[in-house]
Amino acid sequence: MARTVIDVDDALLAEAAELFGTKTKVATVNAALQDVVNRRKREDFLNWIAEGGLPDLTGPVEPAAETFEDAEHVRDRAA
Repeated sequence: MARTVIDVDDALLAEAAELFGTKTKVATVNAALQDVVNRRKREDFLNWIAEGGLPDLTGPVEPAAETFEDAEHVRDRAA
């Protein structure tokens, strides 16, 4: 882990520590950074879905086997 010296707003850091339930400055800053990364990844994923990133999942579902017996035959051949 890299050691970096930064000026941090003490009131903002205290508020963040309360929100995250952290006890140290390092834990608070790391929790805040992780939160920002997680939020951005969720936002990017939701944008991807909104832009059609998933195929249409509302249509009929094709069965994996015609019948349960067909599925058993496939399983038996694999064994």
